[in-house]
Amino acid sequence: MGTERKDASSFTIDANLQMAAGLNFEDTQSFDDAQKGFVATWQDLTIKNEQGRTVWSLVPYSGQENANAAAPPTVNPSLWRQAKLNTINGLFKVCDGIYQARAFDMSNMTIVEGTTGLIIIDPLISVECARSALQLYRDNRPETAKLDVTAVIYTHSHVDHFGGVDGIMPEDEAKKKAVTIYAPEGFLEHAVSENVYAGCAMGRRAQYMYGPFLQQDDQGQVDTGLGKGQSTGQVSLRAPDVLITSTGQQETIAGLIVTFHMTPGSEAPAEMDFFFEKYKAFCAAENATHNMHNIQTLRGANVRDALAWSKYLGEALELFGKRAQVMFASHHWPIWGQENIASFLGRQRDMYRYLNDQTLRMLNKGYTGIEIAEVFEMPTDLATDWSCRGYYGSTSHNTKAVYDKYLGWFDGDPSNLHRLTPESAAPRYVELMGGADAVIRAAEKAGKEGDYRWGAELLRHVVYADPSNTAAKNLQADMLEQMGYQAENATWRNFFLMGAQELRNGILDVGAAQTSASLVEAMTVDMIFDAIGTLVIGPAAGKTSIVMNWIISDTGETYVVRLSNGALSYVSGKQDASRDVTISLPRDTLDQLMIGQLSPRDLVDLKGVTVTGNLHKLLLFFCLLDGSDPAFPIVTPRSDARAAWSGKDHAEVLLAAVEQLLQHDKIARPRRHFGPLPRGC
Repeated sequence: MGTERKDASSFTIDANLQMAAGLNFEDTQSFDDAQKGFVATWQDLTIKNEQGRTVWSLVPYSGQENANAAAPPTVNPSLWRQAKLNTINGLFKVCDGIYQARAFDMSNMTIVEGTTGLIIIDPLISVECARSALQLYRDNRPETAKLDVTAVIYTHSHVDHFGGVDGIMPEDEAKKKAVTIYAPEGFLEHAVSENVYAGCAMGRRAQYMYGPFLQQDDQGQVDTGLGKGQSTGQVSLRAPDVLITSTGQQETIAGLIVTFHMTPGSEAPAEMDFFFEKYKAFCAAENATHNMHNIQTLRGANVRDALAWSKYLGEALELFGKRAQVMFASHHWPIWGQENIASFLGRQRDMYRYLNDQTLRMLNKGYTGIEIAEVFEMPTDLATDWSCRGYYGSTSHNTKAVYDKYLGWFDGDPSNLHRLTPESAAPRYVELMGGADAVIRAAEKAGKEGDYRWGAELLRHVVYADPSNTAAKNLQADMLEQMGYQAENATWRNFFLMGAQELRNGILDVGAAQTSASLVEAMTVDMIFDAIGTLVIGPAAGKTSIVMNWIISDTGETYVVRLSNGALSYVSGKQDASRDVTISLPRDTLDQLMIGQLSPRDLVDLKGVTVTGNLHKLLLFFCLLDGSDPAFPIVTPRSDARAAWSGKDHAEVLLAAVEQLLQHDKIARPRRHFGPLPRGC
């Protein structure tokens, strides 16, 4: 048991063979559909940024291009099939007037030809990828290549559906301003809440979910279920101009009539699908893709409503099922023909309803989420349908999510109501079991019997009791690795393999988190203050009272911002005559301050900024803002939670820091206040 990656064990090989035996690999319809309408692609598809750094490449997945290639022993054969489908890349004709760029990022970018310009649906994660996808279209559609982009539609509030928007904007400023952006009601609020307020934690967990730091090979990351992976280029955001608020709402976009269907609380808290009347084409957004989706994503997000999701699919079937001749989505490949579309939407509808209702049936018998997940099975017709397989979501974590939605985190057993933390409980377990060596021997026995789940659970106690125990960490890594090799779900695989890699090699140093400037620019000032409120070190600030007037000089917005009892509150449209300090600054200066391009001390001398009143109080306020940790441990103990909670180290140097800020012109800039942007669905 060393630190190197291992081959598949005999137990893993047998488990994967057993999985393959229960599925119909002779069914190749998905491969036919995924390649239908192919126009062109780039050989050795690789996209780089202006500095020459690769932000997206399919080269590491070249071994998956052969549709007939057998699954390697280290990859679940069902997942391998999905991985091969997601490798099919390029520009595809969906129907007359609609084209898709696929595998130019995790999501699809759709180009719709209107009578007055192009409509771009979901411009990917990164600016570089969106720009490249549009260039591929222009290179291969000379008839419409000169049409300007005149409209953008965001189907929902996840970053892989808006992040590349600047890459498809016209270069001419007047034309750029003329582009109209459409989005569902609540889009901006939810894009911010998912990507900023809990952004650091989500970003760290997204590293596990998508596996960007795993090797892209048969023993590492092979897919994400929804696509190959996630690009790492520049993320942008432009606020929508038109909000879609009701089902049945029609808009004429680039000369085309589009009918919208609202689906809030389905795959995203703000989401919509829609129908192009001219092309008889239904865009299902991310509500119906070729896999089971997440009711709660492993990176962390609000629990989604499986019941509402099912009902929305039923509504879409009623609204558009009899009219649509083609259905396309934000991921995967289209479906053609009214009968096929109706059948697909019906199965997707039933899948989410079954997840919801059967979990409720069992929880009303007293079973907990983990107990329900262990016995839950989908009906045969759904279980054997490739488009309902758990490549991204899974029956296991989706049933737990449904349980959580209705009953919350607590399973009702009072012994679980006030449990010890792993750091506190683990040493006691290890002592009770006869010490670390005895636990390791028991785990080795479990591994030799192929009982990897039990072995990993045993070793977790040893690792938490003594994170310096290399033998325990390496053995637990071996257990997690085999579980990853067996996983049909791509995100489970990535979680297991990332855990194994971290146990063996420690946390990778990926540098400081970069905040998306355009994301902050798109936020309202209210959102910025809400985000700042999550950074206040409550215990350190508990006895401090600060009243600040903020004036955004170029927009005329005014705020009274109060820090009291360790909590930040604000009132817009007001000023307080008894304030401690008044800060007047342009909006772009506020944005630069928030992403760390300016330090608080810079406010004193910066042109266009006026600070009057008690400067000491203003600088004290900034000293009371905490930083985030984009590289916190996941499979080993965290740092002292009490110290982190109290901000003890921060509080001890608080007054000294304020004096330094007051006395010295040249000081270190504070760490960035917003965490990394999670890139996920």
